[in-house]
Amino acid sequence: MASIGYPEILLAVICFLLLHRLSNSNMLPWNWPLVGMLPWIFRNIQQIQDRCTEVLEQSSGTFLLKGPWFANMDMLITRDFNSDSDLWRKQRKLAQVLINDRQFQQFLVKTTENKVDEGLIPVLEHVSKQGLLVDLQDLFQRFTFDTTCKLITGFDTKCLSIEFPRVLFAKAMDDVEEAIFFRHVVPESLWKLQRWLGIGEEKKLSKGWETIDNVIAEYISMKHEELSKGIAKLQEDEEGTDLLTSYMNEDSTMELKSNKFLRDTIVNFLLAGRDTTSAALTWFFWLVSKNPLVEAKIREELKETIPEKDQKWHIFRTEELNKLVYLHGALCETLRLYPPVPFQHKAPHQADVLPSGHRVHPKMKILFSLYAMGRMTTIWGKDCFEFKPERWITEQGGIKYEPSYKFFAFNAGPRTCLGKGVAFTQMKAVAAAIIHNYNVQLVQGHPVAPNVSIILHMKHELMVRVTKRW
Repeated sequence: MASIGYPEILLAVICFLLLHRLSNSNMLPWNWPLVGMLPWIFRNIQQIQDRCTEVLEQSSGTFLLKGPWFANMDMLITRDFNSDSDLWRKQRKLAQVLINDRQFQQFLVKTTENKVDEGLIPVLEHVSKQGLLVDLQDLFQRFTFDTTCKLITGFDTKCLSIEFPRVLFAKAMDDVEEAIFFRHVVPESLWKLQRWLGIGEEKKLSKGWETIDNVIAEYISMKHEELSKGIAKLQEDEEGTDLLTSYMNEDSTMELKSNKFLRDTIVNFLLAGRDTTSAALTWFFWLVSKNPLVEAKIREELKETIPEKDQKWHIFRTEELNKLVYLHGALCETLRLYPPVPFQHKAPHQADVLPSGHRVHPKMKILFSLYAMGRMTTIWGKDCFEFKPERWITEQGGIKYEPSYKFFAFNAGPRTCLGKGVAFTQMKAVAAAIIHNYNVQLVQGHPVAPNVSIILHMKHELMVRVTKRW
């Protein structure tokens, strides 16, 4: 008879414990020898936002996620964050002045209205007439990519058209975002090895940056030429001013006019404005389609806003959009449940102790989950998982403003998003134009889930059928 030795018994016990831990998804991550909590990350990577929400609920809002001993990967995940920095104070102050300038605000309104009239509506008319299915996520990404490029550089990429052209610049932005996210979910040694070998995500990142640099360099060169010929000044008088022109015309130090600074500024604004707004619109239309009572209330509000002679087909202008309280609430509610940037991270400048009692040090990443914050009963109440635009409306019928450290979709304090007004202008224009003039029907059985990326895109697109109401 064969005997079972101690090594076999020990191996069996380890296997049992491993299978038990992996089969119970509700338990907190286990800190395994050598590999830390890496198995939990890999097992839950496709549902990482929801799993982190569950972990934070069970751990009073803060949890230390241990990486492998051989990798610089320790992360403190939290739903609470309060920090400030002076790193980009000079650039931020200038950007704030330029974005709030009357010329840029005029350009924002003109650009948004033109893209709705000449880009969005023709595409919707085409797909509704032809009876075609359309991916709303792709549609909104094209819309915001065109408007964001136009607002920042003054040049229209014409990504949104009935041909749905493949734009290399847009593809490069996607590749860069995916590769950057990859760096945050794998050991540092792995992505550095890929970068050294020129393979995998790092190869995609390198090629993406090369494309982005080439396109932006061309934009800057063309803008210099326009300014030297006085073309930009003529366009400024007629339509308003894009940000690149404003930066070049600004009476500031040469450091803030260098091509490197202009390039970095353009990239930052593109990353901040393009995908965040399109992601919010995608989740908004999915939520509205799943909640017909909300859609009916939005339509009733839109109907009350427009002149009696235009009770049917109507494209809303900025002065009309500013009156829409319920629509504003529905957009805020979308951003609460599906923040375009589900995680943010910081690193402390020096060793410190958080209010939770956790010790942090400069080599540690502190991740705070905006996605989890929107689903915490301690923050939003027992109905936090419900889609309720009424949450954002006061008893007097006005817009209810929540503290930025509670509603974190646009960051908080000195780092509050400068493009908040820009985002709401574009989201309201698109939402009003579609909901009032078209019916949007989700394709039955189409899977909907968040993608694993820096931006909370939908993993499987958002396929719909669009039909005209009038």
